[in-house]
Amino acid sequence: MHSARLTLLALAASLAVASCGGGGGGNGFAFTPLPPAPAPAPAPPAPPPAPEETRVQDSRNSFAPADPSATTFAALAADAGDRVDNATTSRWAGMLGGAQYHVEVPAAWNGKLVMYAHGYAGEGNVLSVTNPSIRRHLIQEGYAWAASSYSKNFYDVRVGVEDTNALALEFNKIAKANGRELAAPSQTYITGHSMGGHITAAAIEDEAFATANHKVKYSGAVPMCGVLGDTELFDYFAGAQVTAQALAGLPKYPTPNWADIMAQVTGTLFSTFTTSPPNIVPTPTGIKYMTVVMNLTGGQRPMFDIGFARGGSFAAVWGVFGSDGTVTGILNKNTLDTNRFTYTILGDAPGSASLNASVIKLTAVPDANRLRTDGLRWVPKNNGEFRIPVVSLHTLGDLYVPFSMEQIYQKRVAAKGNSQWLVQRAIRGITHCDFTVQEQVEAFDAMVQWQQGGPKPAGDDVVTAATVADSKYGCTFSRPLGTVDESPTSQATRPTAALAAPC
Repeated sequence: MHSARLTLLALAASLAVASCGGGGGGNGFAFTPLPPAPAPAPAPPAPPPAPEETRVQDSRNSFAPADPSATTFAALAADAGDRVDNATTSRWAGMLGGAQYHVEVPAAWNGKLVMYAHGYAGEGNVLSVTNPSIRRHLIQEGYAWAASSYSKNFYDVRVGVEDTNALALEFNKIAKANGRELAAPSQTYITGHSMGGHITAAAIEDEAFATANHKVKYSGAVPMCGVLGDTELFDYFAGAQVTAQALAGLPKYPTPNWADIMAQVTGTLFSTFTTSPPNIVPTPTGIKYMTVVMNLTGGQRPMFDIGFARGGSFAAVWGVFGSDGTVTGILNKNTLDTNRFTYTILGDAPGSASLNASVIKLTAVPDANRLRTDGLRWVPKNNGEFRIPVVSLHTLGDLYVPFSMEQIYQKRVAAKGNSQWLVQRAIRGITHCDFTVQEQVEAFDAMVQWQQGGPKPAGDDVVTAATVADSKYGCTFSRPLGTVDESPTSQATRPTAALAAPC
């Protein structure tokens, strides 16, 4: 039995060797391995991304700084209330990426930097720096500030954000190049007026931080008289035009051809329409139109009537009618959309229904202002996606960048769940950016104190119609003229506003 078992084991071993190709005998079970499979062919390289299309603004390359050789700028004139000698600040001027800049740092710097964004500078070729309106306050409190001319004019918020951010990032290098070693700012804030208010709001958005070529994390912001509804401002201009045409008996006239009918529409709606001094007197049909504009710009509120008649900002609106919707070449396609508007003539339901039935409806091209692969949108959005303190200011009589911008912004911010970061203040001015210095200083200081750990400051409810319509609305944060630095506009208009509608 044992012998048989050994024989079987030996036979099994022999078969195993044969099955592996061993033994060399012709009767074995020889195995020839298959050749390796050929390697797969390499995938063809991915095609490069298609280049972004260009637009008219990209071909505008003749912009030139007002003073490209400047290395400094004038000190602020002394005032009796100054505690700090303004002549002791470091003041540097120069060029950065095609834009001119000003930077000012007090001798006793508090470590904080304020970026200032100027407003719309028109369509000329000269690039100019605007110093902040609260410059004296910043110097006296130890803040450094910096401001760019931007490298292009027109309504180019994209370049405004990029050039302001680039200057903020270059702050320490500029100081070092001028012989002053500074620590990196402990906080960087941003503020601006009008288009600069749009730049301010856009610069703090999550979308801007994700897509900008120059990225800055701001600590707080104060947009003033800002285009906080971004492209919805241009929708308002379009709505104001199509309703003017309709009430003047030309409801279907092509809107780009406004120049053909402007005199006829103006004469139908106004018995007087002058800009210097501002004076608009409506006809009976024009009074109906005024109420349509009132509802487009924020509803019933103090200062609207005097703002329309004497503020001067509505004449600027009248002057931009006839747009093709490209924001004068910033976009390639039409962004104007009036479909969301329901026009209201105060106290005239049948007239309102007739107006809405007759008026032209304009529709935007869906991708006119899409996201891009080469940086920010061409008209950056204010989506309400931020998590830093923001205190905004807006005058009630502004019809160029109207109070409705604040209402649009409030709703966007609330929709994103970020209302805890926004405070809005209504000011009883009768024209665009019609603020006293004290109103601006208080807003800036409130933002900083909040950002530094203080309580959320007080503000105004901008969306409840009954609140906004109250005769005393806007009194809480309005302040009288008072300093040497008041703007000529406010000096001319605020006394009139105070007399017409006192708090």
